[in-house]
Amino acid sequence: MAASLHFFHLLLLISFFLCNLNLSQAKPSHPPNGLIFHVTKDVSTLQYMTTIHHGTPLVPTKLVVDLGGPFLWLNCGSSSSSSRLISQGSIQCLAAKPKTHDQGSKNYLSSNDHNKKNKKNKCHVFPENSITQMATQGDLVQDIMAVQVIDGSSKTESGSITTLDSNFLFSCAPMFLLNGLASGARGMLGLGRTQISMTSQISTKLSSKLQFMLCLSSSNGVILHNNGHFGSEISNSLAYTYTPLLTNQHEYFINLKYIKISGKRLSLNKEGFREGIKLSTTVPYTTMESSVYVTFTRAYEQAAMAMNMTRVAPVAPFGLCFSSEQAEGRGDGPKVPVIDLVLQSEMVKWRIHGRNSMVQVSNQVMCLGFLDGGSDLKTSIVIGGYQLEDTLLHFDLSASLLGFSSQTSCSDLRLDFALKDSL
Repeated sequence: MAASLHFFHLLLLISFFLCNLNLSQAKPSHPPNGLIFHVTKDVSTLQYMTTIHHGTPLVPTKLVVDLGGPFLWLNCGSSSSSSRLISQGSIQCLAAKPKTHDQGSKNYLSSNDHNKKNKKNKCHVFPENSITQMATQGDLVQDIMAVQVIDGSSKTESGSITTLDSNFLFSCAPMFLLNGLASGARGMLGLGRTQISMTSQISTKLSSKLQFMLCLSSSNGVILHNNGHFGSEISNSLAYTYTPLLTNQHEYFINLKYIKISGKRLSLNKEGFREGIKLSTTVPYTTMESSVYVTFTRAYEQAAMAMNMTRVAPVAPFGLCFSSEQAEGRGDGPKVPVIDLVLQSEMVKWRIHGRNSMVQVSNQVMCLGFLDGGSDLKTSIVIGGYQLEDTLLHFDLSASLLGFSSQTSCSDLRLDFALKDSL
Protein backbone atom coordinates (compact mmCIF):
# COMPACT_ATOMS: atom_id res chain seq x y z
CA MET A 1 0.00 0.00 0.00
CA ALA A 2 2.82 2.41 0.94
CA ALA A 3 4.63 1.62 -2.32
CA SER A 4 1.47 2.35 -4.31
CA LEU A 5 1.02 5.72 -2.59
CA HIS A 6 4.67 6.60 -3.24
CA PHE A 7 4.27 5.70 -6.93
CA PHE A 8 1.06 7.77 -7.12
CA HIS A 9 2.80 10.83 -5.62
CA LEU A 10 5.68 10.39 -8.07
CA LEU A 11 3.26 10.37 -10.99
CA LEU A 12 1.62 13.54 -9.68
CA LEU A 13 4.96 15.33 -9.43
CA ILE A 14 5.94 14.30 -12.97
CA SER A 15 2.56 15.52 -14.23
CA PHE A 16 3.04 18.83 -12.39
CA PHE A 17 6.35 19.55 -14.11
CA LEU A 18 5.02 18.48 -17.53
CA CYS A 19 1.99 20.72 -16.98
CA ASN A 20 4.21 23.68 -16.10
CA LEU A 21 6.39 23.05 -19.13
CA ASN A 22 3.37 22.99 -21.43
CA LEU A 23 2.06 26.20 -19.88
CA SER A 24 5.40 27.97 -20.40
CA GLN A 25 5.53 26.80 -24.02
CA ALA A 26 1.93 27.89 -24.59
CA LYS A 27 2.69 31.39 -23.32
CA PRO A 28 4.12 34.00 -25.67
CA SER A 29 5.88 32.44 -28.68
CA HIS A 30 8.81 34.73 -27.89
CA PRO A 31 9.47 34.60 -24.14
CA PRO A 32 11.25 37.65 -22.73
CA ASN A 33 15.01 37.47 -22.29
CA GLY A 34 14.70 38.54 -18.69
CA LEU A 35 12.59 39.85 -15.85
CA ILE A 36 13.36 42.60 -13.40
CA PHE A 37 11.96 43.52 -10.01
CA HIS A 38 12.99 46.98 -8.87
CA VAL A 39 13.72 47.06 -5.14
CA THR A 40 13.50 50.10 -2.87
CA LYS A 41 14.21 50.48 0.83
CA ASP A 42 11.53 51.70 3.21
CA VAL A 43 13.21 54.32 5.42
CA SER A 44 10.89 53.70 8.36
CA THR A 45 11.12 49.91 8.68
CA LEU A 46 14.36 49.30 6.69
CA GLN A 47 12.49 46.63 4.73
CA TYR A 48 13.15 46.05 1.04
CA MET A 49 10.12 46.52 -1.20
CA THR A 50 9.20 45.52 -4.73
CA THR A 51 6.05 45.62 -6.87
CA ILE A 52 4.24 42.94 -8.85
CA HIS A 53 1.07 43.14 -10.97
CA HIS A 54 -1.54 40.44 -10.57
CA GLY A 55 -5.20 39.60 -11.08
CA THR A 56 -7.93 40.84 -13.40
CA PRO A 57 -7.75 43.72 -13.80
CA LEU A 58 -3.98 43.88 -13.20
CA VAL A 59 -3.29 45.61 -9.90
CA PRO A 60 0.16 46.88 -8.81
CA THR A 61 0.90 45.32 -5.44
CA LYS A 62 3.74 46.21 -3.08
CA LEU A 63 5.49 43.32 -1.36
CA VAL A 64 8.33 42.98 1.14
CA VAL A 65 11.23 40.95 -0.28
CA ASP A 66 11.88 37.79 1.77
CA LEU A 67 15.00 36.06 0.46
CA GLY A 68 14.31 32.80 2.27
CA GLY A 69 10.51 32.89 2.03
CA PRO A 70 9.00 29.67 0.64
CA PHE A 71 6.43 31.40 -1.62
CA LEU A 72 4.64 34.63 -2.40
CA TRP A 73 1.76 35.49 -0.08
CA LEU A 74 -0.53 38.48 0.06
CA ASN A 75 -3.80 39.74 1.45
CA CYS A 76 -5.89 38.95 -1.61
CA GLY A 77 -9.23 40.66 -1.06
CA SER A 78 -11.90 39.74 -3.60
CA SER A 79 -11.20 42.07 -6.52
CA SER A 80 -9.66 39.64 -9.03
CA SER A 81 -12.07 37.83 -11.35
CA SER A 82 -9.35 35.42 -12.54
CA SER A 83 -8.31 34.10 -9.12
CA ARG A 84 -8.91 30.37 -8.63
CA LEU A 85 -8.61 28.27 -5.48
CA ILE A 86 -6.38 25.20 -5.58
CA SER A 87 -8.02 22.05 -4.26
CA GLN A 88 -6.61 19.62 -1.73
CA GLY A 89 -4.97 16.62 -3.42
CA SER A 90 -4.28 18.44 -6.69
CA ILE A 91 -0.93 18.42 -8.46
CA GLN A 92 -0.30 22.03 -7.47
CA CYS A 93 -1.15 21.36 -3.84
CA LEU A 94 1.23 18.41 -3.71
CA ALA A 95 4.04 20.59 -5.08
CA ALA A 96 3.35 23.26 -2.46
CA LYS A 97 3.39 20.97 0.55
CA PRO A 98 6.98 19.71 1.03
CA LYS A 99 9.00 21.73 3.53
CA THR A 100 7.15 25.01 3.10
CA HIS A 101 7.02 25.65 6.83
CA ASP A 102 8.44 24.55 10.16
CA GLN A 103 5.70 24.42 12.74
CA GLY A 104 8.18 23.92 15.55
CA SER A 105 9.81 27.34 15.20
CA LYS A 106 6.92 29.70 14.39
CA ASN A 107 4.03 31.27 16.23
CA TYR A 108 0.85 30.13 14.53
CA LEU A 109 -2.42 32.05 14.69
CA SER A 110 -5.82 30.84 13.58
CA SER A 111 -7.99 32.85 11.23
CA ASN A 112 -11.77 33.07 11.25
CA ASP A 113 -11.93 34.34 7.67
CA HIS A 114 -13.26 31.00 6.35
CA ASN A 115 -15.82 28.65 7.83
CA LYS A 116 -14.96 25.02 8.45
CA LYS A 117 -17.50 23.74 5.94
CA ASN A 118 -15.64 25.30 3.01
CA LYS A 119 -12.14 24.58 4.27
CA LYS A 120 -11.98 20.84 3.72
CA ASN A 121 -11.62 20.97 -0.09
CA LYS A 122 -9.07 23.78 -0.20
CA CYS A 123 -5.31 23.42 -0.37
CA HIS A 124 -3.83 24.99 2.73
CA VAL A 125 -0.29 26.29 3.17
CA PHE A 126 1.21 28.34 5.98
CA PRO A 127 2.26 31.87 4.97
CA GLU A 128 4.65 33.45 7.46
CA ASN A 129 5.47 37.05 8.27
CA SER A 130 9.21 36.62 8.82
CA ILE A 131 9.44 40.10 10.35
CA THR A 132 7.14 39.27 13.29
CA GLN A 133 7.72 35.48 13.13
CA MET A 134 3.96 34.96 12.97
CA ALA A 135 2.33 32.47 10.61
CA THR A 136 -1.17 31.24 9.88
CA GLN A 137 -3.12 28.99 7.57
CA GLY A 138 -3.76 30.36 4.10
CA ASP A 139 -5.41 29.22 0.87
CA LEU A 140 -3.25 28.29 -2.12
CA VAL A 141 -4.56 30.07 -5.22
CA GLN A 142 -3.53 30.72 -8.80
CA ASP A 143 -3.97 33.92 -10.78
CA ILE A 144 -2.48 36.07 -13.52
CA MET A 145 1.00 37.43 -12.73
CA ALA A 146 2.65 40.23 -14.73
CA VAL A 147 6.16 41.61 -14.33
CA GLN A 148 8.54 44.04 -16.00
CA VAL A 149 10.66 42.56 -18.78
CA ILE A 150 14.11 43.30 -20.14
CA ASP A 151 14.36 42.19 -23.74
CA GLY A 152 17.05 42.28 -26.40
CA SER A 153 14.63 41.90 -29.32
CA SER A 154 12.20 44.24 -31.04
CA LYS A 155 9.21 41.95 -30.40
CA THR A 156 8.78 43.00 -26.79
CA GLU A 157 9.39 46.50 -25.54
CA SER A 158 12.08 46.45 -22.86
CA GLY A 159 10.75 47.72 -19.55
CA SER A 160 7.12 46.88 -20.35
CA ILE A 161 4.79 45.00 -18.00
CA THR A 162 4.08 41.60 -19.53
CA THR A 163 1.96 38.68 -18.33
CA LEU A 164 4.29 35.98 -17.11
CA ASP A 165 1.72 33.37 -16.18
CA SER A 166 -2.03 33.03 -15.86
CA ASN A 167 -1.60 30.14 -13.39
CA PHE A 168 0.88 31.62 -10.94
CA LEU A 169 0.70 29.97 -7.52
CA PHE A 170 0.69 31.98 -4.29
CA SER A 171 -1.08 32.06 -0.95
CA CYS A 172 -3.83 34.33 0.28
CA ALA A 173 -3.39 35.45 3.88
CA PRO A 174 -5.61 37.29 6.39
CA MET A 175 -5.15 40.99 7.08
CA PHE A 176 -3.55 40.52 10.52
CA LEU A 177 -0.50 38.89 8.94
CA LEU A 178 0.43 42.30 7.47
CA ASN A 179 1.23 43.63 10.96
CA GLY A 180 4.84 44.79 11.11
CA LEU A 181 5.25 45.20 7.36
CA ALA A 182 6.09 48.53 5.74
CA SER A 183 3.24 50.89 5.00
CA GLY A 184 1.46 49.93 1.79
CA ALA A 185 2.81 46.38 1.69
CA ARG A 186 0.21 43.71 1.01
CA GLY A 187 2.39 40.65 1.55
CA MET A 188 5.83 39.15 1.02
CA LEU A 189 7.74 37.96 -2.04
CA GLY A 190 9.42 34.63 -1.23
CA LEU A 191 12.60 33.75 -3.15
CA GLY A 192 13.40 30.55 -1.23
CA ARG A 193 14.26 27.07 -2.43
CA THR A 194 10.83 25.52 -2.95
CA GLN A 195 8.83 24.41 -5.97
CA ILE A 196 6.40 27.32 -5.70
CA SER A 197 8.75 30.17 -4.79
CA MET A 198 8.86 33.12 -7.16
CA THR A 199 12.31 31.97 -8.31
CA SER A 200 11.23 28.43 -9.18
CA GLN A 201 8.05 29.45 -10.97
CA ILE A 202 9.83 32.07 -13.08
CA SER A 203 12.54 29.56 -14.01
CA THR A 204 9.87 27.11 -15.14
CA LYS A 205 8.00 29.71 -17.19
CA LEU A 206 11.18 30.96 -18.90
CA SER A 207 12.54 27.40 -19.32
CA SER A 208 15.75 28.78 -17.85
CA LYS A 209 18.40 27.71 -15.39
CA LEU A 210 17.32 27.95 -11.76
CA GLN A 211 19.17 31.11 -10.75
CA PHE A 212 18.71 34.79 -10.01
CA MET A 213 20.67 37.92 -9.11
CA LEU A 214 19.98 40.13 -6.12
CA CYS A 215 21.48 43.57 -5.55
CA LEU A 216 20.15 45.52 -2.58
CA SER A 217 20.64 49.23 -2.15
CA SER A 218 19.63 52.07 0.13
CA SER A 219 17.96 53.58 -2.94
CA ASN A 220 17.58 51.49 -6.11
CA GLY A 221 18.14 47.75 -5.90
CA VAL A 222 17.12 44.94 -8.26
CA ILE A 223 16.18 41.29 -8.52
CA LEU A 224 17.08 39.90 -11.95
CA HIS A 225 15.96 36.71 -13.68
CA ASN A 226 16.99 35.75 -17.19
CA ASN A 227 16.26 33.31 -20.00
CA GLY A 228 19.68 31.78 -20.68
CA HIS A 229 23.08 32.99 -19.51
CA PHE A 230 23.60 36.15 -17.54
CA GLY A 231 24.73 39.19 -19.50
CA SER A 232 28.35 38.84 -20.49
CA GLU A 233 29.08 42.49 -19.74
CA ILE A 234 28.15 42.00 -16.07
CA SER A 235 29.97 38.68 -15.81
CA ASN A 236 33.13 40.00 -17.42
CA SER A 237 33.24 43.31 -15.57
CA LEU A 238 32.84 41.92 -12.03
CA ALA A 239 35.06 39.51 -10.10
CA TYR A 240 32.85 36.88 -8.49
CA THR A 241 33.75 34.69 -5.56
CA TYR A 242 31.68 31.50 -5.21
CA THR A 243 30.85 29.48 -2.13
CA PRO A 244 28.54 26.46 -1.71
CA LEU A 245 24.98 26.95 -0.55
CA LEU A 246 24.17 24.65 2.35
CA THR A 247 21.01 22.55 2.26
CA ASN A 248 18.67 23.89 4.92
CA GLN A 249 15.04 23.67 3.85
CA HIS A 250 14.01 26.77 1.90
CA GLU A 251 16.40 29.37 3.37
CA TYR A 252 19.92 30.33 2.23
CA PHE A 253 22.89 29.30 4.36
CA ILE A 254 26.61 29.39 3.64
CA ASN A 255 29.56 27.90 5.50
CA LEU A 256 31.66 30.14 7.77
CA LYS A 257 34.91 28.77 9.16
CA TYR A 258 35.94 31.81 11.17
CA ILE A 259 36.08 35.63 11.29
CA LYS A 260 39.03 37.97 11.01
CA ILE A 261 39.16 41.63 12.03
CA SER A 262 42.08 43.62 10.64
CA GLY A 263 43.71 40.32 9.74
CA LYS A 264 43.45 38.78 13.23
CA ARG A 265 41.39 35.62 13.70
CA LEU A 266 38.72 35.64 16.42
CA SER A 267 38.62 32.92 19.04
CA LEU A 268 34.92 32.10 19.12
CA ASN A 269 33.07 30.01 21.68
CA LYS A 270 32.36 26.70 19.95
CA GLU A 271 29.04 26.32 21.76
CA GLY A 272 27.75 29.69 20.55
CA PHE A 273 29.35 29.57 17.11
CA ARG A 274 27.96 27.22 14.49
CA GLU A 275 29.54 27.26 11.06
CA GLY A 276 26.36 27.68 8.98
CA ILE A 277 25.27 31.32 8.70
CA LYS A 278 22.04 32.58 7.15
CA LEU A 279 21.46 35.35 4.61
CA SER A 280 18.35 37.44 5.20
CA THR A 281 16.65 40.45 3.64
CA THR A 282 14.16 40.78 6.50
CA VAL A 283 16.79 41.35 9.20
CA PRO A 284 18.04 44.94 8.80
CA TYR A 285 21.50 44.41 10.37
CA THR A 286 23.67 41.36 10.90
CA THR A 287 22.61 39.68 14.14
CA MET A 288 24.82 37.44 16.28
CA GLU A 289 24.33 35.02 19.13
CA SER A 290 25.34 36.80 22.35
CA SER A 291 28.65 35.02 23.01
CA VAL A 292 29.70 35.54 19.38
CA TYR A 293 28.66 39.20 19.53
CA VAL A 294 30.70 39.87 22.71
CA THR A 295 33.85 38.34 21.23
CA PHE A 296 33.28 40.12 17.92
CA THR A 297 32.73 43.61 19.36
CA ARG A 298 35.65 43.33 21.79
CA ALA A 299 37.99 42.42 18.95
CA TYR A 300 36.57 45.17 16.76
CA GLU A 301 37.01 47.77 19.49
CA GLN A 302 40.65 46.75 19.97
CA ALA A 303 41.28 47.05 16.24
CA ALA A 304 39.54 50.43 16.18
CA MET A 305 41.63 51.74 19.09
CA ALA A 306 44.77 50.66 17.21
CA MET A 307 43.59 52.94 14.37
CA ASN A 308 43.12 55.84 16.83
CA MET A 309 39.34 55.80 16.50
CA THR A 310 37.40 57.43 19.34
CA ARG A 311 34.67 55.44 21.04
CA VAL A 312 31.52 57.34 22.04
CA ALA A 313 28.30 56.46 23.85
CA PRO A 314 26.26 53.80 22.02
CA VAL A 315 23.13 54.78 20.09
CA ALA A 316 20.31 52.23 20.13
CA PRO A 317 19.98 49.64 18.75
CA PHE A 318 23.77 49.52 18.30
CA GLY A 319 26.20 48.56 21.04
CA LEU A 320 29.47 49.99 19.71
CA CYS A 321 29.79 53.52 18.32
CA PHE A 322 32.63 55.86 17.35
CA SER A 323 33.22 59.47 16.46
CA SER A 324 33.07 60.00 12.72
CA GLU A 325 34.42 63.54 12.75
CA GLN A 326 37.98 62.45 11.98
CA ALA A 327 37.08 59.40 9.88
CA GLU A 328 38.64 59.34 6.43
CA GLY A 329 36.14 58.60 3.69
CA ARG A 330 36.79 56.57 0.54
CA GLY A 331 34.92 54.62 -2.11
CA ASP A 332 34.21 51.68 0.15
CA GLY A 333 33.17 53.86 3.11
CA PRO A 334 35.00 55.20 6.16
CA LYS A 335 38.48 53.87 6.92
CA VAL A 336 37.75 51.41 9.74
CA PRO A 337 38.86 47.86 10.62
CA VAL A 338 38.17 45.40 7.83
CA ILE A 339 36.02 42.36 8.62
CA ASP A 340 36.71 39.11 6.78
CA LEU A 341 34.21 36.26 6.81
CA VAL A 342 36.39 33.27 5.93
CA LEU A 343 34.15 30.76 4.20
CA GLN A 344 35.04 27.26 3.01
CA SER A 345 38.79 28.03 3.00
CA GLU A 346 41.31 30.77 3.73
CA MET A 347 41.26 31.66 0.02
CA VAL A 348 37.52 32.40 0.01
CA LYS A 349 36.62 35.53 1.97
CA TRP A 350 33.63 37.84 2.12
CA ARG A 351 35.29 41.16 2.95
CA ILE A 352 33.22 43.85 4.68
CA HIS A 353 34.54 47.41 4.49
CA GLY A 354 33.24 50.52 6.23
CA ARG A 355 30.47 51.04 3.70
CA ASN A 356 28.75 47.89 4.96
CA SER A 357 29.98 47.78 8.55
CA MET A 358 29.41 51.34 9.80
CA VAL A 359 26.02 53.07 10.09
CA GLN A 360 26.08 56.86 10.16
CA VAL A 361 23.58 57.75 12.90
CA SER A 362 24.42 61.48 13.02
CA ASN A 363 26.93 63.95 11.61
CA GLN A 364 29.33 63.12 14.42
CA VAL A 365 28.61 59.48 15.23
CA MET A 366 28.87 56.18 13.35
CA CYS A 367 28.02 52.79 14.82
CA LEU A 368 29.02 49.22 14.07
CA GLY A 369 26.02 47.78 12.24
CA PHE A 370 25.99 44.43 14.03
CA LEU A 371 23.46 43.53 16.75
CA ASP A 372 23.25 41.20 19.74
CA GLY A 373 20.54 38.63 18.96
CA GLY A 374 20.49 37.05 22.42
CA SER A 375 21.58 33.64 23.64
CA ASP A 376 18.59 31.84 22.11
CA LEU A 377 19.35 32.81 18.50
CA LYS A 378 18.99 29.57 16.51
CA THR A 379 21.55 30.60 13.91
CA SER A 380 24.81 31.92 15.34
CA ILE A 381 25.06 34.65 12.67
CA VAL A 382 22.36 36.05 10.37
CA ILE A 383 23.77 38.34 7.68
CA GLY A 384 21.35 41.27 7.45
CA GLY A 385 20.29 43.55 4.63
CA TYR A 386 22.70 46.39 5.42
CA GLN A 387 25.71 44.10 5.03
CA LEU A 388 24.28 42.77 1.74
CA GLU A 389 23.80 46.20 0.17
CA ASP A 390 25.87 47.05 -2.93
CA THR A 391 26.99 43.44 -3.16
CA LEU A 392 25.85 41.71 -6.33
CA LEU A 393 24.70 38.23 -5.32
CA HIS A 394 24.32 35.42 -7.85
CA PHE A 395 22.18 32.57 -6.53
CA ASP A 396 22.95 29.62 -8.79
CA LEU A 397 20.47 27.13 -7.37
CA SER A 398 21.10 24.53 -10.07
CA ALA A 399 24.72 24.24 -8.92
CA SER A 400 23.89 25.13 -5.28
CA LEU A 401 26.40 28.00 -5.33
CA LEU A 402 26.37 31.61 -4.18
CA GLY A 403 28.49 34.12 -6.07
CA PHE A 404 29.20 37.53 -4.61
CA SER A 405 30.98 40.66 -5.79
CA SER A 406 31.37 43.96 -3.94
CA GLN A 407 32.84 45.75 -6.94
CA THR A 408 29.66 47.56 -7.81
CA SER A 409 27.06 50.01 -6.63
CA CYS A 410 23.62 48.55 -7.13
CA SER A 411 22.17 52.00 -7.71
CA ASP A 412 24.51 52.45 -10.68
CA LEU A 413 24.13 48.94 -12.11
CA ARG A 414 23.41 49.20 -15.82
CA LEU A 415 20.25 47.29 -16.66
CA ASP A 416 20.11 47.93 -20.40
CA PHE A 417 22.46 45.00 -21.00
CA ALA A 418 21.89 43.05 -17.80
CA LEU A 419 19.72 40.31 -19.21
CA LYS A 420 20.21 40.42 -22.96
CA ASP A 421 20.67 37.20 -24.82
CA SER A 422 24.36 36.35 -24.72
CA LEU A 423 24.31 34.87 -28.22
